[in-house]
Amino acid sequence: MPINILMPALSPTMEKGNLAKWLKKEGDKVKSGDVIAEIETDKATMEVEAVDEGTIAKILVPEGTQDVSVNDVIAVLAGDGEDVETAGASAAAKPSAGPASVKTEAPPAPKPASPPPAAAPKPATAAAPQAASSAPQADGHARTFSSPLARRLAKEAGIDVARVTGTGPHGRVIARDVAEAKSGKGLKAPPAGAPGAAPALSPSMSDKQILALFEPGSYEIVPHDGMRRTIAQRLTASVQTVPHFYLTIDCDIGKLLAAREEINAAAPKDKEKKPLYKLSVNDFVIKAMAVALQRKPDCNVSWTEGGMVKHKHSDIGVAVAMPGGLITPIIRKAETKSLSTISGEMKDFAARARARKLKPEEYQGGTTAVSNLGMYGINHFTAVINPPHATILAVGTSEERPVVRNGKIEIAQIMSVTLSCDHRAIDGALGAELIGAFKLLIENPVMMMV
Repeated sequence: MPINILMPALSPTMEKGNLAKWLKKEGDKVKSGDVIAEIETDKATMEVEAVDEGTIAKILVPEGTQDVSVNDVIAVLAGDGEDVETAGASAAAKPSAGPASVKTEAPPAPKPASPPPAAAPKPATAAAPQAASSAPQADGHARTFSSPLARRLAKEAGIDVARVTGTGPHGRVIARDVAEAKSGKGLKAPPAGAPGAAPALSPSMSDKQILALFEPGSYEIVPHDGMRRTIAQRLTASVQTVPHFYLTIDCDIGKLLAAREEINAAAPKDKEKKPLYKLSVNDFVIKAMAVALQRKPDCNVSWTEGGMVKHKHSDIGVAVAMPGGLITPIIRKAETKSLSTISGEMKDFAARARARKLKPEEYQGGTTAVSNLGMYGINHFTAVINPPHATILAVGTSEERPVVRNGKIEIAQIMSVTLSCDHRAIDGALGAELIGAFKLLIENPVMMMV
């Protein structure tokens, strides 16, 4: 029986991906463990391995195809003893329902279920002759019937498809309805008093309205890629659902800079007489934040509706800029690692992040994050929390500032940091204790080793 090769889920939240490249062609024999394709997600490019042995009978999704849904059949494998041409021909006519034959590093996520077809309409009553054809129909779980294209367009536009008036058969929402809703037409208000009712996430102006403000030919439109859409969706949801508050404090990092210079000067050399490591200020920041969370364990948490998740280790995500967006690789158990180890891991993560070669387990999860814009000369900013984190530390540049000590004005090297907190999980006083613990450590780096 031919074996279906399915679009894999490379992370628990992945719904779609791009089939970047086929590494095998039709007629090629494969064995378990062979890399057969490269899949692009919003964050990384990953390899897909075959599980079963056989021959590639038919490639159903060509390379370069974007937005392929998880669990869609992308190719068919003919098993040992099967006729390759027959398996390929049957796949082209109608893909079989054989077992999947891919191996990835993350457990597959189920493909979102498609809505069932609309039931045959019942005869309309005399009192409401148009009811069966004009009102959007929903199943027992209050899911509005809509076409796959309409759902995708609504998601991209940030519109709740349940608020769109459907004009398709039996009130089904179709692509044309979503296009109308983007300009404000046919968009229903949320039900009054409904639990959790809130306005849909829609832009204040439609695409058409925005473009009408500019002279034709004076601009070009660059389509959003998966990473940019994911960043937009996650951070919009964060600022709308996570109650942020912010705490800013100034840190005197004179001792840190002196220690950094001394440590780097004493770093061992390799065969080419290059230092084995070169610590950055950010390496000290990561370590200080990790130790501070251990000293204030009530801040090392994640909010869930069922209860508070209290983490045993400090897994520090570090924002890394990359073409088209950013990614947050995670230094696991950072409180247990030396500064040189943290420095080495960050250099490796940053290089592979920019090449989109990070594995999902290297950037998913974590207990907090650090975002450092000091290298750009920014002295103060606030950062948006990335759930499930309850905090994120925004780090500005260090600069010479006048300070008063013992009644005298002196010049000190000051770095401002701002802690964003999820008020559901961390109250103001507790957040102040955490940033205070960080300040003590960053100003006295020797205490990170105790």
